[in-house]
Amino acid sequence: MENRFLLAGDIGGTKTVLGLFSFEKGPTQPLFEVSYSSSSYSGLDSIIEDFFSQAGVSAATACFGVAGPVRDGRAVITKLPWQPDSKILQSAHGFSKATLINDLVATGYAIPHLSPKNVLTLNAGISTGEGAIGIIAPGTGLGEAIFSREGSRYIPVPSEGGHTDFAPLSEIEIELLNFLNKRYDHVSYDRICSGPGLPDIYDFIKTHLQIEEPDWLAEELAAAADRTPVIVNGALNEIKHCMICRKTLQMFVSVLGAEAGNLALKGLTTGGIYLGGGIPPRILPFLKEETFMNSFASKGRMSYLLNDMPVKVILNSKAALIGAASFGLGLPFDSL
Repeated sequence: MENRFLLAGDIGGTKTVLGLFSFEKGPTQPLFEVSYSSSSYSGLDSIIEDFFSQAGVSAATACFGVAGPVRDGRAVITKLPWQPDSKILQSAHGFSKATLINDLVATGYAIPHLSPKNVLTLNAGISTGEGAIGIIAPGTGLGEAIFSREGSRYIPVPSEGGHTDFAPLSEIEIELLNFLNKRYDHVSYDRICSGPGLPDIYDFIKTHLQIEEPDWLAEELAAAADRTPVIVNGALNEIKHCMICRKTLQMFVSVLGAEAGNLALKGLTTGGIYLGGGIPPRILPFLKEETFMNSFASKGRMSYLLNDMPVKVILNSKAALIGAASFGLGLPFDSL
């Protein structure tokens, strides 16, 4: 029997998810799927080999969404020492075709396949149905992409906009920038609006606002390999009502909203802005508060335009995998 399977992957700095897909089942129903800890492997090749060993079958073609820029079929994973090359992957694993696309581009290709329950609306706005859309995704890093509308289809415009210079909008954000300038040689939105950025904001809040750190929180932070989940859980805990964690998440959301608005202006995304990545679904109560939309729309003479733009949160954690599969299967992106 002819091998018509597609291997699709979401390759991230923290986690790599591979899935086996067929045209008959489509991009939302993997035939087999495995999640890996990215840092536990020397590269994508060893993960592919393990996946095929477990699946007991190979694939004819492959498409991977990768967390980093892709140039001439080669990618640099921003948070990993991996540099996958589509031609080398194709030759090494016997694919008739192997494709690398940016993970935010992959997320965009998932949008037509998301059910209403997989998307939460923060701002209904006024959707033209024809305008460009923007995607901004805080996770291990901050990813961004734009899909322009050309004729009957959406065309991806990959971006590394998350690494642009952080522009503070208030006195306290100026102080945050000065604080981070002592830690890093370049302070971007990625440094702040990402999982690793939350502990940095926390340290700033603790130092500059001098809010008391509860004993229980100090103990949990000291014992944690990753402080980010501790801070998020503390902010969301309605019983303990941790003020320092809440202030941290509020600043995170404010900066994220401002940068989402920047992306919306640059791409003129009248079709809407989508929040992807692993963090937004975990902090929905804070995104629903007025802070995010206030920061998003506070653009002076263009505020009216931002207020009219739909803003939505992607709740499906497998969006980038679904999108990579959709692209690899050759499915068009012609409607939302």
